[in-house]
Amino acid sequence: MKKLLAMLLVVAFGTSLSACNTVKGFGKDVERGGEKIQGK
Repeated sequence: MKKLLAMLLVVAFGTSLSACNTVKGFGKDVERGGEKIQGK
């Protein structure tokens, strides 16, 4: 079960990084995600 969860996390993380294309883009995506969570 732990292996499956770890594999899903790796795939999700890899997909999110490839969607951003750059570290700067990744930072912007994380910032937007944080704003959504805070409800801004």
